[in-house]
Amino acid sequence: MKTEFTDVSETQKTLSIEIPSEVVDAEINRIARSYTKQARLPGFRPGKVPQSLIKKRFKDQIFHDVLHDLVPRAVDSALQERGIEPVDTPSIKDVVIEEGRPLTFTAAVETVPSFDPGDLASLTLRPPSTQIEADAVDKVLERLRERAGKYEPVEGRPITDGDAVTLDLDRTGPDGQPDHHDGVNVQLGAPGNPPGFDENLTGMNPGESKTFTIQFPETYPAPELANTAQTYAVTIKDIRRRVLPDLDDEFAKDVGAFESLTALRERVLADLQAEAADNAKNEVRTQLLTQLSSRVTFEVPASLVEREMDRRLEELARQLKAENVDPRNAGIDWGEFREAQREPSRGAVASALTLDEIARREGITVAGEDVDKEIERFAVRAGRTPAALRAQLEKEGGIPRLYSGLRREKAVDLALSRAKMAGE
Repeated sequence: MKTEFTDVSETQKTLSIEIPSEVVDAEINRIARSYTKQARLPGFRPGKVPQSLIKKRFKDQIFHDVLHDLVPRAVDSALQERGIEPVDTPSIKDVVIEEGRPLTFTAAVETVPSFDPGDLASLTLRPPSTQIEADAVDKVLERLRERAGKYEPVEGRPITDGDAVTLDLDRTGPDGQPDHHDGVNVQLGAPGNPPGFDENLTGMNPGESKTFTIQFPETYPAPELANTAQTYAVTIKDIRRRVLPDLDDEFAKDVGAFESLTALRERVLADLQAEAADNAKNEVRTQLLTQLSSRVTFEVPASLVEREMDRRLEELARQLKAENVDPRNAGIDWGEFREAQREPSRGAVASALTLDEIARREGITVAGEDVDKEIERFAVRAGRTPAALRAQLEKEGGIPRLYSGLRREKAVDLALSRAKMAGE
């Protein structure tokens, strides 16, 4: 086998390969013999069709099978001979195959060169403050009160700002056709209310009716209403006001298993401190990965960037589905979103390559029990058995990705242990 190796760039290589005609012909004959055993042609008994006729009748299929068998083996052999590890399936082009002639083709290969990730001790990371603001606990408690608020009937006074009102409504547009609705709930002050609607309701009492016209501006978000005059006929049915619970021990008991408001405050403070610590840890990790990505001195392989862009696209779609949002109806320009991920994806790939190089140079390995524990952790979160999850991962080729991910996490831990923390 003849091979010619061309350096296109640090990450792109081209192999020109020629497989001798005798090897090609032997493979053609072997596959043709297998077709002879199975072929059913008029005028011939099974297994008695001449091989020359088989080669002519099934030429395209035979050549396809020959390429499927010989090309990958030839590429793997050439890459191993040069110690090249591709990051993606090589792209095969310019294939020439004929019986009695050498098989020739070219293979475009993307790879990652060995590079120096630099001295990890030269990394400088700046942990953000984890101090909790003085009023942070009070703000959380106020949000809990808002969530626990209940609407109670209002009697003896007219509608005021902030009330919730139930009303019957007729809306008539320029076409003169009324659009009737019974039992409409309106929260005065809500941002989606038509302009001037709240002001017309203010001062009305249950049982009263009123008709008024609203001129919608040209810039109104609902195009069917923009720049139109709409006449509303409303009848007030009831008025309610949202009442918040008192911030006391009883409120704390209603929120959860807290004996007193003091205990609830302590729990909120502990949660805020844990959240701040997690945020600080994530920020330091982001700084680390950003600095590591800058140590890649070559243009990262395009296939890896494209793959990361696709992963981010799929991740957003999964998040939308988890929120019961159909990704097709989410109002997202998916092409634009994907393209916006190109630079972040390039940085993510560069940092991953740096972690891989650190792991290689430091001899970092992942044991089978590490993978078992990770599968168990994922299984608990997914509500599945570890055996079922492992079977799925093996079927989808996900086990190697687990090994790679855990190896990178160990490299992150090593880099963090050696990096300098500003302020220490």
